[in-house]
Amino acid sequence: MHADSDPHLAGLEVYLVGGAVRDARLGWPVGDRDWVVVGASVEQMRQRGFQPVGRDFPVFLHPQTHEEYALARTERKRGHGYTGFEVHASPEVTLEADLARRDFTINAMAEGADGELVDPYGGCADLDARVLRHVSPAFVEDPLRVLRAARFLARYRHLGFTIAGETLALMRQLVAGGEIAHLVAERVWTETEKALAEADPAAYFETLHECGALTVLMPPLADATLTTALARLDSVPTDLDEPAVWRWARLGEHLEAGAQGALNDAVKAPNRYRDAMRQAALTRELRSRCAQLKVAGAGDIMAWLDGIDAWRRPERLDPLLALIAHEDPALAKDLALAWRLASQILPQALLDEGLRGPQLGQELARRREQTIREALETA
Repeated sequence: MHADSDPHLAGLEVYLVGGAVRDARLGWPVGDRDWVVVGASVEQMRQRGFQPVGRDFPVFLHPQTHEEYALARTERKRGHGYTGFEVHASPEVTLEADLARRDFTINAMAEGADGELVDPYGGCADLDARVLRHVSPAFVEDPLRVLRAARFLARYRHLGFTIAGETLALMRQLVAGGEIAHLVAERVWTETEKALAEADPAAYFETLHECGALTVLMPPLADATLTTALARLDSVPTDLDEPAVWRWARLGEHLEAGAQGALNDAVKAPNRYRDAMRQAALTRELRSRCAQLKVAGAGDIMAWLDGIDAWRRPERLDPLLALIAHEDPALAKDLALAWRLASQILPQALLDEGLRGPQLGQELARRREQTIREALETA
């Protein structure tokens, strides 16, 4: 809704900015729309019914659409990291000055109420050229932009995008100067999780490695054979629930337990990501012991099922079997059969036979393993 048809915006100079402008011109699905208001004050926005929500700078929610409207502002570096900025917002700040503080030229475009493009920094040309380029030398003031550049490349590389050489040089400068080390782990994870859900997540990690940031932010991954690790990202079926979780899992499944822990701790990965990585590692160990189930022992299968806690968490089987099926459909099929038969051996039957305590657990495991062994022999 534009100012000419919205009484809450009547008389205000309002522009659509950022991702909505970029993605509409790119033919990409447009998500949230962000707006900039030029020439207005905080008090004027309050009087029009806008609800202030910005903690560090003046951002308001529209009283009806609940879209975000920010007053035009400038920023000045005052400390380390991505939070060390002094914000200045006033009716005197121009649209061009507001756009100048943005990270990339393709994000520094605006659209007026009449649909006219405002593009003072060449964003449209860079969009056509498929280039991620910084808006100004102030790029080096915010280390978060290193992660954002990598994440945008993960989203758009399959469309032919690259990072401008001079922008990559500034990213390396941010790393070499130590600014990247001031990013808190939670913020690193936020960008990483988003990148894992993009079309080409490998581009994110490759870019961080290329500019030296991976060694600082995720040392175990940088120390590993990154090319081999990234190749596994393509083997995660896109129809899995939460493919980002399993992409992370596959990325670190080859690491020793200690290195896995260090990697997850470095970015403060949520528990479900940590658990998935451990399950993927156990599954990788099983696959490494057998190209086909026929040469695997029933004990190996039982150890795997126990390790992933399949008896109490059977929902873990489907995504792990899907990962196996991508590389070895026959193995996945036979494992599914072994699980289906073994899971039919229930504790209640043994209780009915009078077994109790440790004997119950031992006999349950023995019968399940025997069932798997018989399945292997007939497979």
